[in-house]
Amino acid sequence: MRLALAQARRALGRSFPNPAVGAVVFRGDRVLGRGFTQPPGGPHAEIVALERAVRRHGRASLRGASLAVTLEPCCHQGRTGPCTDAVLAAGVGRVFVGHVDPHPAVRGGGVRRLRRAGIPVRVGVLEEACRVQHRGFLSRVERGRPFVTLKLAASLDGRIATGRGESRWITGERARAHVHRLRAESDAVMIGSASALADDPELTARRGVRVVHRPVRVLVDSRLRVPTSARLYRADATRTWVLCGRAAPPRRRRAVEATGARVLEVPMRPGGLRLDRALERLAAEGLGSVLVEGGGGLAAALVRDGLVDELVWLAAPRLLGAEGRPAIGPLGVGRLAAAPALAIDRVRRLGPDLWIQATPLRPAGAGR
Repeated sequence: MRLALAQARRALGRSFPNPAVGAVVFRGDRVLGRGFTQPPGGPHAEIVALERAVRRHGRASLRGASLAVTLEPCCHQGRTGPCTDAVLAAGVGRVFVGHVDPHPAVRGGGVRRLRRAGIPVRVGVLEEACRVQHRGFLSRVERGRPFVTLKLAASLDGRIATGRGESRWITGERARAHVHRLRAESDAVMIGSASALADDPELTARRGVRVVHRPVRVLVDSRLRVPTSARLYRADATRTWVLCGRAAPPRRRRAVEATGARVLEVPMRPGGLRLDRALERLAAEGLGSVLVEGGGGLAAALVRDGLVDELVWLAAPRLLGAEGRPAIGPLGVGRLAAAPALAIDRVRRLGPDLWIQATPLRPAGAGR
């Protein structure tokens, strides 16, 4: 299962709306084939692993072999056929599953199908690790919204830019390289209109100067203020989704759509978009994991609404002072007891910088 999880990680950010699953076909301590979920329309992890085993060792090698898969095999017809049918046709002797698939079309049906055919199935192998791997998919299916990671790169005193707006680069090369890994493993990267106007980012995942992945770029721009000359609209605009309100000027909407970008209308509330409804819309479009990269206003709004599932804080060893721009905007915290609480999960050094990974314990404002 650990080998299957290693395969699954290779599919992160590239398989939505399908989960990033990994599978390994083996006999004893001999690995026959490995695979991970291919992009939509392509084969699932189990099929890839089985086909690779056949190519390398012949079809007879599958008879009585074992299959480890991080998520329950599907048992319904989608863009591809049921994986359970392929497992049965291959003659696999045993199946080990990370955890049951909560999707209504599966929900234990794959395990029951295999067991009815006489194949022993063990469920719950490295279950916690498999659930972490599939957390975006699980969030989309069970909660109706993506898993949200908020990434902030700031000075030790919590500033993301100088008073004049200079922000490149607060953190060092190793920290920035890890941010690109986060992008590469996410279905989408989200920023607010203020960040887009200030930094004009492209939001690709790079290794050195080479682009290795282009996640969906989600721009929160209630009134479509960001001009279509921005990089988000120039570089593969079909990968740009724009969240706006009904009051966005029709002329600007037509201009954005002319670039090839998608415009998704979301209900408004005083002060901006309803971000809970925005995330529900993104989940309905198939996104399971969203990496939020700023700015301070968007970060604060997500924290206030209790919509952040994980915080990644990159702390650079420098001070920018009160005139610097804060990493997080106003939270409306009047008492310490009402401040959003975090559990620190991991702290590591990345060159001169600190990488702090934390989980919110409760929504902002709880206990006010």
